[in-house]
Amino acid sequence: MSDQDQKVNAFPADEPVLKEDEIFSGLGPARGSLLFLGRYTLKEVMSVLAKKSFFREARKRNLWPLAYRLDSSDCPVQRLLIFWEKRDPDRIIVDLKLKESEVRFLAPEKHGFKLPPQHSLLFEWLTLQNPRMSFSGQHGPLPGQTRPGLSLSKKILEIFLYLSKLIDLDALVAFPAYFHNALLFSRYLHFVDPVKEGEIKAIRRQFNHVSFRRLAWAVYLGCLEREEGQIYDWQAEEQLYPLSEPLKDYINSRVYKEITRHVEKTSGFKLNLALLKEKSQKQGILY
Repeated sequence: MSDQDQKVNAFPADEPVLKEDEIFSGLGPARGSLLFLGRYTLKEVMSVLAKKSFFREARKRNLWPLAYRLDSSDCPVQRLLIFWEKRDPDRIIVDLKLKESEVRFLAPEKHGFKLPPQHSLLFEWLTLQNPRMSFSGQHGPLPGQTRPGLSLSKKILEIFLYLSKLIDLDALVAFPAYFHNALLFSRYLHFVDPVKEGEIKAIRRQFNHVSFRRLAWAVYLGCLEREEGQIYDWQAEEQLYPLSEPLKDYINSRVYKEITRHVEKTSGFKLNLALLKEKSQKQGILY
């Protein structure tokens, strides 16, 4: 089977069954390439979204029809926006910035692993939100949020894992800007550095009685401390889904697992509840 045959078979011709003008309105890229990731036509992108039930989920949330914008002007970074009904900043559902790149991960070298550069898909920014909803008086936003989320992080990850496998990438890589993003994606992704992986596991285990929202704000407001008293200052690092054999071998290695377990067992953290209450009340934060 040729490469071209594989590409055709990967996107079933009968998906999606809806008409294009029903699915997307106001189509057209802002500038740059007409192809998503420099490879895929609009029809192929729609087929993947349909295959992974994104349209069905949008309909469930009354986010229909969809409008779309593809901007490749900041090449190699590509921005994909999906809107509810029309291309309006107040109607953004998905705002995604990504790029393909050869990445040399430095953390494995600290632990004796020498990996060649990995051909990766990098998420530089990802927003998933429901423009039809606002925050209630009972629950406020997470740090960085302006609208309630869609609860579709896993679905988006599945879509891009599917595409990554089609184009034979080595890894899917995220740089979580906020602690709560890292905690959320830790269900599916691994930190490249096992020390960071162990810390996240330790925090998740030690505060499993604390709500996700409260823990997110505690870290953001500088109210989570190490046992020694230093503030736990969140620093973004690479989280990845390994696709290449070298990366899988590294993540599954005894060294990686032993370091992760050691850090998880020996890292202690504490919540400064008095400071969290004071800062939350001052800023009007609900969690």
